[in-house]
Amino acid sequence: MNVRKIAGFAVGPIGGAFLGFITLPLTAWFFSTEDIGRIALLQIVLGFTTMLFSLGLDQAYVREYHEKENKSELWKQTTFPGLYLVLLVSFILIIHPYLLSELLFDTQSWLISFLVIVLFIANYLIRFFSLILRMQEKGFLFSMSQIWPKFFNIILLLNFFLIYNNSDFIYLLYAQVFSSIIACLIFAWNTRQEWIQIENLKLNFNELKPLLQFGMPLVIGGMAFWGLNSIDRLFLKVFSDFDQLGIYSIATSFATIAIIVQSIFSTVWAPTVYKWIKNNENLDKIHDITSYLTIIIIFIFSLVGLCSNLITLVLPEQYNLVQYIVLPALVAPLLYTLSETTVVGISISRKSHLSLYASCGAFCSALLFNYILTPKLGALGASISSSLSFLTFFVLRTEFSVIAWKSFPRKKVYLIVFLIVGLAITNALFQEEYNWIFKLIWLIFLLISSMKIWKILDLLRKGFVAQTHH
Repeated sequence: MNVRKIAGFAVGPIGGAFLGFITLPLTAWFFSTEDIGRIALLQIVLGFTTMLFSLGLDQAYVREYHEKENKSELWKQTTFPGLYLVLLVSFILIIHPYLLSELLFDTQSWLISFLVIVLFIANYLIRFFSLILRMQEKGFLFSMSQIWPKFFNIILLLNFFLIYNNSDFIYLLYAQVFSSIIACLIFAWNTRQEWIQIENLKLNFNELKPLLQFGMPLVIGGMAFWGLNSIDRLFLKVFSDFDQLGIYSIATSFATIAIIVQSIFSTVWAPTVYKWIKNNENLDKIHDITSYLTIIIIFIFSLVGLCSNLITLVLPEQYNLVQYIVLPALVAPLLYTLSETTVVGISISRKSHLSLYASCGAFCSALLFNYILTPKLGALGASISSSLSFLTFFVLRTEFSVIAWKSFPRKKVYLIVFLIVGLAITNALFQEEYNWIFKLIWLIFLLISSMKIWKILDLLRKGFVAQTHH
């Protein structure tokens, strides 16, 4: 994948982050922390249902895309089983119109339940439509499909508050639903040439079976990973309240810079590394990517640690805690991204059950850390628990990859990762105390990582120039 294509994929996360920085203060000032907490809980449920209904076939589509000649048939085989399932479950839920609203929000509302069902279907389709653009390396179209829904979400929120002068939860939910429908329609239009070629709606079970054999272990691993990502918020709902959940949700949303890196890298990395595996080329470069990414992670932690107090300028006073818990909130997306480079041995060997073991092990650690910390420390405890759990996840994924494929030097990476995570947690615990010491440490790390990044860019530039002259 060349620089131009990578830039195309980068437009979406960067543009989405910019719109996110507009949305965050908008929701924080106009809506209550409890309502933001409810939306955060809804996002958890949507992530779970999309992953569950996908049956692991989304991962099978990515894995087999370069191996199959008939891409449309592959998309049908991987998309339709879960689509039939989500429609069946939606029909059952419609029969019990208050079930979803009671379970999620402790209220009886058929309208809320219906809107949530619409989100289930829309988010499932978005997942599989987006895979087409991702694997075709149509970065700009992929990115614009991400940007437009967020843009319309902002417009809808402004209309609801300024025109109707209403900041009730239902309007926050309306904005989520309409923006998801818009995203689904845009994705469907941009991928029409692929899915419109589908000849019939019948599934070929002989072709489906190996796809399920690859994907189903990933579902169980995906459920464990969902738990790893979500258990902190569930503990906050059970042992605290929607207020703390809202504060935590805002803090994780402010970790946008990490999510940009995760989104760009994950989108580009999977197709690239699977192509390398198929052609048996560039496998020696994988661990160089790990080193480069580690330096970028140091830079991001340092930059956020140095500037975290600026968050208080754009949020109401009740969100002051966000400036401290944003550092541990960075750990999850950044360590997940880094683990994508160290875990390739599992993909190369096709031993997907090892991913299951890593996710389950990290999920168990998340249960333990949240049980100890979240009831006592609220949003702060949840953020620390999340960072420790993803540290466990990173180590397990890396070590299982070594078992599946081959060993590689990793002590230096471990040392840096443990140091950065330790500093982030300590900074969050001490908060104002020793603040100037932490700022000095982050400044030193920022300068060192900046120089390293400059050297890497210079090497890449010289390599590009040499290749051009050659």
